[in-house]
This record gives sequence, C-alpha cells and structure tokens, in this order.
Amino acid sequence: MLMLQMATERASMARLRQRVKQGIYFLFPPVMTAICLLALWQCVIFFFHIPAYVAPAPAVIAGQLISQHHLLLANLWPTCIEALSGFLLGNGLAVCVAIWLTHHPLAERCVYPLAVVVHTIPVLAVAPILVLILGTGYTPRIAIVVLVCFFPMLVNTVRGLKSVSPQTIELMKILYASDIETLVKVRVPSSLPFIFSALKVTAPASVIGAVIGEWIGASYGLGSMILEATYNFRSPLLYAAVFACSFLALVLFVVVAVVERRLTRWAPLN
Repeated sequence: MLMLQMATERASMARLRQRVKQGIYFLFPPVMTAICLLALWQCVIFFFHIPAYVAPAPAVIAGQLISQHHLLLANLWPTCIEALSGFLLGNGLAVCVAIWLTHHPLAERCVYPLAVVVHTIPVLAVAPILVLILGTGYTPRIAIVVLVCFFPMLVNTVRGLKSVSPQTIELMKILYASDIETLVKVRVPSSLPFIFSALKVTAPASVIGAVIGEWIGASYGLGSMILEATYNFRSPLLYAAVFACSFLALVLFVVVAVVERRLTRWAPLN
C-alpha cells in the first residue's frame, strides 16, 4: 500500500514538473521579447532625449500605472462591461444566425452578402449613427462591439458547420438522427476549432470596439480617458490607458485560449 502511494506521488510530481516545463516553454519567449523591447524603448528615450510629451519612458508609464491606478480601474470597469457584453451578444447572435443559414441555403444566399456589405462599413462611420438612434449610455457602445464581433464569428461558424464530410451526414441519416441530433453531435463539435479561432479574433476586437464607442460622446471609460489625456497633452497617462486596454484584450484572449484547450482536447495543439 505504501509503495502504491509513493508511486502515485511520484507520478503526480512528474506531471507537475512537466506542466511547469511546458509553462516555461510557452511563456519564456514572449516575456523575454517584451522585456527586451521595453529595455530598447527605455534606451532610445534616454540616448536620443525624446520629450516625455511625445513618448514617455516605460519607467514613467509604470509610475503612472501605480499613481493613477484608482482612475484607471474606475475607467476600466465600464470598458470591460461594454467589451464583454458585446462580445457575448455578438458571438452568440452570429452562431445562431450561422446555424440558421446552414440549414437554409436560400437564406444564406440572401443574408450572407448583406452581412458582407455591413462589415465593409467603417466602425467609426457607424458609431455616430448608433449614438443618434440608441442614445447615450452603454447601449450604443455595446451595439458597436456586437457589430465588430458578428462578422468574423459568422464566417468561421458557417465554415465550421459545413466542414462535416457528406459521408458523416449520410451516416446520421441512416441512423435516423434528427437535424437537431446531427447539429449537436456532429456539426457543433466539428465547428469548435473554427469557432474558437473566431473568438481569438473577436476577443481583442471587442475591446477596440468598446474604445471606439467611447470616443463618440462618452464621459467615462478607457476610450474617453485616452481622448482626454490626448487633448491635455498628458502622454504618460495616455500610454497608461492604452496599456490598460491592451491588458484587458490580453486577458480576454487568454480566457478564450484556456477554454478552447479544455473543450477541444481532441484537436491538434497549435
């Protein structure tokens, strides 16, 4: 019994060491690259005497992140709500529309070109229109994020749902499977890699959409903070707000990647 327990502990320790090695293997290159870029940035600022209002040094930006953390957190929360709400609504709506289009070829021929046309309209041109229609507050900014997320998810989901081989669909028909059973047991699992590929695009894009929405008539949020810092020539605060946006986008991307790894263990690891 003792030998079995010791063997189990050794196996657990071996798995833990393997996970630590994998984590170091994946994290070390990007972390070192970021450190080298920041060091290069600091050296360029120091040796070329670039004014702080043009490009503050990383140390100055870090000081702003610390000294203005209350202000940054207060403006981060609205942007997070807008990005996350639009991300969930836009992707969820796109998946539902993709399922509908997959089962109705005529609807696909009618709706798909319209979706392409809407996607070609610049977001900055649509944002004022949405503010006029929906008013102020969270609603127009969430709608902008929905538009940003909708098309990439729609395209990938339609492609994923159609990636099932005709032989598999024929087999499900032979087994008297309904359309819903075929969708749940065959089409959706096959489309998961495509869906998560789209989510990795729309996760950072949702933050961009939220910031663009805040540029149009918002008095709070990181986008509004970026505009205010720009107009007042507060470059360190401007860079700190941009860093906060990047951090939020990175967190959303990492969450999507973790969920993808949990749900698609059978798929090849990129």
